[in-house]
Amino acid sequence: MKLAMIGFGQAGGKILDKFLEYDKRHDSGIVRAAVAVNTAKADLMGLEHVPQENRVLIGQSRVKGHGVGADNELGAEIAEEDIDEVQGAIDSIPVHEVDAFLVIAGLGGGTGSGGSPVIAKHLKRIYTEPVYGLGVLPGSDEGGIYTLNAARSFQTFVREVDNLLVFDNDAWRKSGESMQGGYDEINEEIVTRFGILFGAGEVDEGRDVAESVVDSSEIINTLAGGGVSTVGYASEGVDNERNSSGLLSRFTGDDDPVEDSASTTNRITSLVRKAALGRLTLPCEIEGSERALLVTAGPPHYLNRKGIERGRKWLEEQTGSMEVRGGDYPVRDSQQVASVVLLSGVNNVPRIKELQEVAIEAQDNIDDIREESEENLQDLVEDDDDELEPLF
Repeated sequence: MKLAMIGFGQAGGKILDKFLEYDKRHDSGIVRAAVAVNTAKADLMGLEHVPQENRVLIGQSRVKGHGVGADNELGAEIAEEDIDEVQGAIDSIPVHEVDAFLVIAGLGGGTGSGGSPVIAKHLKRIYTEPVYGLGVLPGSDEGGIYTLNAARSFQTFVREVDNLLVFDNDAWRKSGESMQGGYDEINEEIVTRFGILFGAGEVDEGRDVAESVVDSSEIINTLAGGGVSTVGYASEGVDNERNSSGLLSRFTGDDDPVEDSASTTNRITSLVRKAALGRLTLPCEIEGSERALLVTAGPPHYLNRKGIERGRKWLEEQTGSMEVRGGDYPVRDSQQVASVVLLSGVNNVPRIKELQEVAIEAQDNIDDIREESEENLQDLVEDDDDELEPLF
């Protein structure tokens, strides 16, 4: 699937940069165009892979390149005011060559959480291609204002995109881990999962062709209908050394090692279960998911149709959905077999309910603090009036 990616804000830009690095490393060809948008000049300068001409600084007249300070209302206002500057960069995108837009943003800050729904709405108004969002929820230890921003942005973002893919930092941060190290690892987890998912149908000449191809239409149909999506991933290392092909391959003349069919089938079905029931990008109950897609990637001789079909049927039973698609993604030089499960239209998501409850509490606290601050200021002014004589 070929995507035009737009990274909005600090987190969005860093994840976009990581996608470009992944694309080059794996030659996956999923990022057809990349644009990074921010109100902070320093964040744009810190990017390594986004072309200089595709880095857009907005809000210069209002915040002078210093960011919006976690004020997502200001972030939304600036995005609205400077939408033409963003569109100028998007105009260079060969839209006829892309299957969809992907707007990437952290939902806890100011620029990304405020601006991403604005740009998504703008894209949907102008283009016929699907517009998806990739939203990253802040950890619960990041503070009330970030939780409040995320709750507000989530509600708006999910309405403006054709589907919102969510990654929850709270489920992935490790205790005792440094902030920078934690986010770098999280960003790597994000691009690994979504890289395999979006790269599944992109096969160039000379590469192995899948038995059951997962093309862009399969992904688009799985994400159709809107709502929220989560992705699961599981992998297992395999021996992919061509030199140790074994006796049978010498007789058959096959350069690939021969893998027992039953073993291959069992490995795939086990990985599908681990992917769906393990750590999802957004933890939730998979029962009741409206649609699902299974992609199994790895060396061709470690993939088979029987295992994928068993995994697909198991997903049907667990989700209760009849819309479960599946296929394989051959990667000849890979040292592992991996399964990626996309669950779309999920409903039972405790983290979203918790986010909204905490946001309501945070809003009440902010209102109380503001009211108390105004009262204290008024008392201070009145005390000064009692002690000071007028200048005139």
